[in-house]
Amino acid sequence: MTTIVLADDQTIVRAGFRALFDLTEDLRVVGEAADGPSAVACARRMRPDVVLMDIRMPGHDGLEAARRILADPALGGTRILVLTTFGLDEYVFEALSAGASGFLLKDVDPDDLYAAVRVVAAGGSLLDPAVTRTVVQEFTRLRGTLIGVERLNVLTDRERDVVALVARGLSNEEIGARLVMSPLTAKTHVSRALTKLGLRDRVQLVVLAYETGLVRVGAPPDHPAPVLPSE
Repeated sequence: MTTIVLADDQTIVRAGFRALFDLTEDLRVVGEAADGPSAVACARRMRPDVVLMDIRMPGHDGLEAARRILADPALGGTRILVLTTFGLDEYVFEALSAGASGFLLKDVDPDDLYAAVRVVAAGGSLLDPAVTRTVVQEFTRLRGTLIGVERLNVLTDRERDVVALVARGLSNEEIGARLVMSPLTAKTHVSRALTKLGLRDRVQLVVLAYETGLVRVGAPPDHPAPVLPSE
């Protein structure tokens, strides 16, 4: 049984999601919260597998709540799925940077909602490549600056290639086909990159790829991944 905490300041939204989860046999809502502090307290009390977290809530917002949950060693098994009404909400980008495992629009189809929670609860990341890319690009455009590319110096050239393709939304199978390697080898490169960069999952790899300029803002999804020189 996968346990869930719903964090949203709108009662009707929480009721709607609870009703949907009640239709399943393996997904169970164990708590609700209407603001940031309550979300953190509920997560600490119930230790759910997944928190569906709205960003814009009273008290400290969902972003701060997500940071506190993800920083709590006792909640190491709890994952955050961000809920948002707008795909271009800059706070979604901040939540992904903080360690959230992905995000969903509130008008998500029930089957996609169930699949997303199951994937995240199993330790995966929810990446809608088109939407995630749009969020990252828009945030980078508004901010207008990049973080230091030297952070990528810990990676080999091949690992940089793989990270760039992850940011394009490619699966391990697709990366393997593009770079002529097995999906298992592609997965190994992803894991090594995560470890070297101190990142939590593929979502954060996407964020970092755009922040450093490894993937260019506005480049088409099928554009060959740029390779940065090792220095």
